[in-house]
Amino acid sequence: MLAAAIQIIQKLRQSGHEALLAGGCVRDYLLGREPKDYDVATSATPQQVIALFPGALTVGAHFGVVIVRQGDEHVEVATFRTDGSYKDGRHPESVTFSTAEEDAQRRDFTVNGLFRDPIAGSIIDYVGGQADLEKRVLRAIGDPSKRFDEDKLRLLRAVRFATTLGFEIEPETWRAVCEHAASIQSVSAERIRDELIKIFLHSNRVRGFDLLMDSGLMAQVLPEILVLKGVEQPPQWHPEGDVFIHTRLMLSLLPEQVSLPLVLSVLLHDIAKPATFTVDETGRIRFNGHDKLGAEMTGDILRRLKFPNDVIEPTQVSVEHHMVFKDVKKMKKSTLKRMMARPTWSDELALHRVDCLGSNGLLDNYEFMQAKAEEFSTEPLIPQPLLNGRDLMALGWQAGKTLGVILTEVQNAQLEGVITTKEEALAWVRQNCPGSPS
Repeated sequence: MLAAAIQIIQKLRQSGHEALLAGGCVRDYLLGREPKDYDVATSATPQQVIALFPGALTVGAHFGVVIVRQGDEHVEVATFRTDGSYKDGRHPESVTFSTAEEDAQRRDFTVNGLFRDPIAGSIIDYVGGQADLEKRVLRAIGDPSKRFDEDKLRLLRAVRFATTLGFEIEPETWRAVCEHAASIQSVSAERIRDELIKIFLHSNRVRGFDLLMDSGLMAQVLPEILVLKGVEQPPQWHPEGDVFIHTRLMLSLLPEQVSLPLVLSVLLHDIAKPATFTVDETGRIRFNGHDKLGAEMTGDILRRLKFPNDVIEPTQVSVEHHMVFKDVKKMKKSTLKRMMARPTWSDELALHRVDCLGSNGLLDNYEFMQAKAEEFSTEPLIPQPLLNGRDLMALGWQAGKTLGVILTEVQNAQLEGVITTKEEALAWVRQNCPGSPS
């Protein structure tokens, strides 16, 4: 994509316009990271860009942004601009096309306000971004309160960049984040969701979790997490402390690379413990049904944040089943195989692992399931059924719900290794199904 961006810059310059690489790609270049994309900033107006690059997409032309196709690549080309007032806390009411220096001043953080000339090999810095990169500091450009008033999402972006870059947030910028935290409520759920995803999928996710808590942003976007504080747990099973401490500890124990449903299930697996907290007659703390209620609450929370169903559903499955691991050594082989055949199984097992490590540290059930996975690895967990409905009807059974029940029982026997052929399955039905027509 860099080559495509350079070609665009060259063509703009050949037509008499100023053009530079801008923003995150410059920051990442200076940090020695591979940029995800390359943005170009230019003195050319959107109309001039479109004239030079027929077929360009004008989705953001009102704000001076055009998407230019260069071969198979799509590069964002933005006109240098200054912004008018931000009445909606997201978009400027108006924009005025301007210079590179003025354009830098309207950006969010100094490390994102840099320009690069890839042809001359130089960096253009009007905001002190290079010094902050060297000091590993995240600093708002100009007045932090004004920057956050302009676009409230910058509050979460501050946490995200501090998390993903491993930077400290400059004190005045941090003070403004905390003071303005409640205003994140005016931002759409979709934009909040996207920032949370970037925070929690990053290997430094615990830092992000802590910054969300300390800034007051967590109370605005995931208030259910705060309710976990002070909820005591049985000390023999949870010597680490309350539910909040347990959840944070689990986040710290996840591997660097995780799926989104896994990290969300860790965050939310005990979300219903406050609502189900009881103390029985022996004085033991219990959370009866917190897994089932937790799955319902998880769905409500993720729908509120506009997560798609293909994230919500597997997360709910992991939350709903996270307590079944205590019984795996008592389960039939058929039950284990059905459980392990779920598409969410790897995440469920990973959730159980950090649940144990984040509490009593006992991994016997986890190791038992690993051994079972090895034992079952030589054949499909769920093989082709030995019988179908037509086979049972040929024996004289009538169509109806009973057929489904019998077929499930036959498959269980197959999974247990009791039967291995169709003939054995038919004989098993005649012998074990009450009221068999044959």
